Amino acid sequence: MRKLIVVTGGSKGIGRAILEKFSQQGFDVVTCSRNEPELNDLKDNFRSAYPGIGVFTFRADMAEKSQVRAFTDFVLGLGRPVDVLVNNAGHFIPGELSTEPDGTLERMINANLYSAYHATRGLVHAMRERKAGHIFNICSIASIKAYPNGGAYAISKFAMLGFSKCLREELKPFNIRVTAVMPGATQTRSWEGANLPDERFMKIEDIAETVYAAYSLSERSVVEEIILRPQLGDI
Repeated sequence: MRKLIVVTGGSKGIGRAILEKFSQQGFDVVTCSRNEPELNDLKDNFRSAYPGIGVFTFRADMAEKSQVRAFTDFVLGLGRPVDVLVNNAGHFIPGELSTEPDGTLERMINANLYSAYHATRGLVHAMRERKAGHIFNICSIASIKAYPNGGAYAISKFAMLGFSKCLREELKPFNIRVTAVMPGATQTRSWEGANLPDERFMKIEDIAETVYAAYSLSERSVVEEIILRPQLGDI
């Protein structure tokens, strides 16, 4: 049986690049998104590019607890062991803490932290029983560095790194590896409209390659944290 990777928010950007990389290595893939047309596009493209692999998609807003549960139930319903879980769902709302619209922090925490918390709780029990698996939490350089206009987003990403550290300690005895990935500026839709040259951004494929490299180590080793920055530094 093929190995299975689950990536939340995988219809575009870093999530999709990770799915591409693991598909190239023969993994079956599962992902979710709020955008049904993007999911259909992914399914069609992957089935054409990687004949024979399983591609499973589910429409869900991962900022909603009930929909996270629906997605994890969908994954469990496949009756397959999850070899890799990538908590990638989330988005960026710029702003200053003192002036950003009321409710911004709640939105960021729901989308960027609680989505990972509830998805992990929904899927990790089977991993624990098998004593196998690898969980990647897509954090951000904002998890370790405060910056102007980072606002509630940075708070949510600091919390995401804390979640990853706690999970790492809890899952050590169960042979489950946990890796926090902290990318700097990457060429995704979050940066659309930025008047900057392409070379100031990392490629999404570089993040995917790094995730796969960390996964590929023997089970005796784990990369606990990965920091990636553009060669020319933070933006």
